[in-house]
Order: sequence, then structure tokens, then C-alpha cells
Amino acid sequence: MEILENEEDLRSYMHTAVKASPEHPVLIDSYIVGGECEVDVISDGKDVLIPGIMEHIERAGVHSGDSMAVYPPQSLSAKVQATIADYTKRLAIGLNCIGMMNIQFVIKEETVYVIEVNSRASRTVPFLSKVTNIPMAQVATNLILGKSLAEQGYEDGLYPESSQVHVKAPVFSFSKLAKVDSLLGPEMKSTGEVMGSDLTLEKALYKAFEASYFHLSDYGNIVFTIADDSKVEALALAKRFDAIGYSVLATEGTAKFFSKNGLDTRLVGKIGETTNDIPHLVRSGQIQAVVNTVGTKRTTDRDGRIIRSSAIEQGVPLFTALDTAEAMLKVIESRGFTTQAI
Repeated sequence: MEILENEEDLRSYMHTAVKASPEHPVLIDSYIVGGECEVDVISDGKDVLIPGIMEHIERAGVHSGDSMAVYPPQSLSAKVQATIADYTKRLAIGLNCIGMMNIQFVIKEETVYVIEVNSRASRTVPFLSKVTNIPMAQVATNLILGKSLAEQGYEDGLYPESSQVHVKAPVFSFSKLAKVDSLLGPEMKSTGEVMGSDLTLEKALYKAFEASYFHLSDYGNIVFTIADDSKVEALALAKRFDAIGYSVLATEGTAKFFSKNGLDTRLVGKIGETTNDIPHLVRSGQIQAVVNTVGTKRTTDRDGRIIRSSAIEQGVPLFTALDTAEAMLKVIESRGFTTQAI
């Protein structure tokens, strides 16, 4: 599975990634840039219980299993949540669901689109069961055996929200799976997940990051190597890291863009040409975090793979999605530390 934006990448994908034939067709979807969320549903064929809506931190394009998810949703309007509940019930009844199903949505400009419907229990069922106190597997099993939702004490519709904030975070095993690229995308790469809960989003995020062994120092150097289509967004994040005391480093193209737009940036060397390149700096302990995004031409991402591998090898926090980097930034900002560059 791949996100493609030009004919060259499509041709490369067709030649190297798949064997297309009448028996093995290629499915092409339209990619919508927007926020993503999902629901797990319990239906008896008449009533539909929606335990909760889980809002993803990373926007559409990152596999749901690799995304951080927040319950209850923090930025979805009442209108969007009502639409999601409406679509969910219509789909569950229309598909004659007796038991559980999972539905994933993408939201763009207050418009809700259905990505996919899975007529099965999802990996998020344990998470949602714990945070809502609904024993979802037990309730669904009773439905299959003929006992209705009403008979089990549950009403139709969206269940009341928790007073706390809960964050599901993926856990990866890249250090043990050397040939797996750590770049997040539409194919799932996580091998587990953890949960953080607290009264605020920032505190819940902090616990989830720490539980997944994703710890960012309170001060240090952060290096940015950013694709052209993400430079404007990355600049805003880099300025916020600079404001809390981090020293910002960047590769040539990113450094030029940052400096041109008012951010003092230290330039790192080209890979393999100097001891001032990112892998050397990472191995010598001079880099505390790496932010690396890839543009549409992923086939030419050799340097990016080397950078990501060096970060994984040394246990340095690596962000390949700007949304995840911003979530970590929110945590640091909320803790009110006075940081200093090293």
C-alpha cells in the first residue's frame, strides 16, 4: 500500500511493488488530506451502541494501528460527532451487524467520509473497553447468543464520554527488525500499544509517550530534514522548539528555508562527506531528536533511510509524522520547563 502523487511514482510502484493481473487487481483510492477517527460498534440488529469515538493524532495516511488515538475526541465538533454516530448506526443496521464492527472515518472541513468498515472486533476494543468500562467482547458475545442491548442494560446511541482523557500509543520494534523502515505510512508496522490516562490531554500524552519508551529530553539539539511539501508546517514546529530552548539543526534545503523565514538554524553536513552529518552527530550523542519527513518521491529516499536507521540504533526519538512531533511538543510546553541548548 502506498500514497502516490505523480505518474513517475505510480510507474515505479507498479514495477517494483505489485504483480497486477486479473487475479490480483490493484485498488486505487482517492487520498483525502484530513483528520482521522474511528469507532468500535456493538449492534443487536435494532439498536447500535457506540462506546466512543477515538480521534487520531496523526492525520490520514498513517495506518490506524500506528497512530496515536485520543478518547474522548478533543477537536471534533458536535456536528461531526453527530454525523459519525448517524453514519455508524445506518451502516450497522444496513449491514445487519449482530456483534461488533469497526468503522474508520476521515474528516475534512467538517465533512465526514467513510474510509472502511470492518465487520469484526478491532485491536482498539481492549483500549475502548477499559476507558468506558463496557465489557465489549462479553456484550457482543451475548448479542450473538440472542440477548439484546436493552436486556443487558445498554441504550442505543453514543455512550456518555469519560471525564478523563485517554491516549493509545503504538509500540514499535524497529531495533529488532532491522530491514523494516521506520517511516510511518499506510502499512502497519507497530507490534503493540500502550495507554496513558489523566485529566488533561497533555498529561495523558506524556504518560503514553513514556510508556512506549519515547522519551524526549527537556533540552538539547533537534534536527529537521523535511520534504518540500512540509517545510512551512515544519517551520512553525521548529520555531516552537526554538522558543523552549532547543537548538535547531537542519539539512541544507531545510536550513535554507528556516533561515530565510527568520529561524536561526545550524547546518549539518551531507551524509558520508563529513563527521558533521546526522548519523555521526546521533552516534556521538549530540542529537536528542530527529524530525524526518519524506515527499512524494519515496524511491529516492536513501539518505532518509540512513538517518532514520541511525536514530533507531541509538534510541533517539524519531518523528516521521509532524503531528506526532507536535503532540510531543505540547507535552514539553505544558510542563513549563526552562530549557537550554547544548
